[in-house]
Amino acid sequence: MIDKHETAADIEVSAVMPCLNEEETIGACVRKAVDALGRLGVPWEVIVVDNGSADRSAEIAASLGARVVREPVKGYGSAYLRGLDEARGRYIVIADSDDSYDWSDIERFVTPLREGRDMVMGSRFKGRIEPGAMPWLHRYFGNPVLSWILRLFFGGRVSDAHCGMRSLTKDAYRRMKLRTVGMEFASEMIVKACKAKLDIAEIPITLHRDGRSGRPHLRTFRDGYRHLRFMLMCSPTYLFFVPGAALMALGFIPLVALMGGIVWIGGHGYGTHFSLAGIVLVTVGFQIITLGLYAKVYSYEAQFEDDVRFVDRFYRHFSLERGLVLGALVFLAGFAIDAYVLCVGIAARFSITVAELNKAALATAVMIIGIQIFFSSFLLSMLDMKRRGRL
Repeated sequence: MIDKHETAADIEVSAVMPCLNEEETIGACVRKAVDALGRLGVPWEVIVVDNGSADRSAEIAASLGARVVREPVKGYGSAYLRGLDEARGRYIVIADSDDSYDWSDIERFVTPLREGRDMVMGSRFKGRIEPGAMPWLHRYFGNPVLSWILRLFFGGRVSDAHCGMRSLTKDAYRRMKLRTVGMEFASEMIVKACKAKLDIAEIPITLHRDGRSGRPHLRTFRDGYRHLRFMLMCSPTYLFFVPGAALMALGFIPLVALMGGIVWIGGHGYGTHFSLAGIVLVTVGFQIITLGLYAKVYSYEAQFEDDVRFVDRFYRHFSLERGLVLGALVFLAGFAIDAYVLCVGIAARFSITVAELNKAALATAVMIIGIQIFFSSFLLSMLDMKRRGRL
């Protein structure tokens, strides 16, 4: 707590907790935080972010020594963004105010920061989850799967990406440039930390049954979807490139395999119909990949991601002229195949075989890709001009 001889600049630890109608538990959380911070023997503050409570939560928190700030925009992320902006400490500890996390654990979250770590994550799965503290769907499916997806997409070794108790330095907060306002804020913090190459420690904690008598704020499917959506939007590689490449590969299989005519497998013949399906898969797959390129460049332009290595490498080799030439060559390659099929048809008095029709299907897919490359080059060049204008 700050006394009359101390200034905001002297504060070492800030405890930040969001609050929405938590009068049943906010008192216990503030008291535990105050006691734990007092044991540290350094200047501290407790910040309670009132996110539109209609009960006595704010009054109770203020009476126990917390600094209450109000955030009118509803949302888990909104409350934390306001609290983190208001925090004046070098180190910041955050957790919910429903008494499910033990605010007495503050010292364990501050010590690694003092030792040079940028962020500390609590792990309920490496620690203990009291009976009834977490719904089985969250415990055995939702949290483990979403945490695995986050590790797959962005790296890092966080076992419990959605644990609500964590700590970070004020400098790390500034570097992450957080902006989401909903429950996906928990994912965004880890995603941005991984992208910024922050040094993250993880410690086991206990999750207790919360002290609310009412409904929890978390909505299983809505908020789970928000987390997944955010992670996909932050990873053009997995959202665009991987499925696009997979579709193209699946599409080229029938296009190439059927160039010699009908293929018989297990007594069933596969012919032109599958070549047409191949055209669809190849062209759609290539469109998805080009969307991924646009997304990568836009993410940098919008300052949505700080890692510009892919964008820099791409534009090191790409230019409008190279794109136009490549598109024209690919189109002409497909046109040449189609012209060959036409000549064969004319020679055979338009008695075209299934093999020639399948070659025409391949030619169509190649020409479409050539056209897409040609015109996509203009858009990518426009994005590059805007990108260079920022440098």
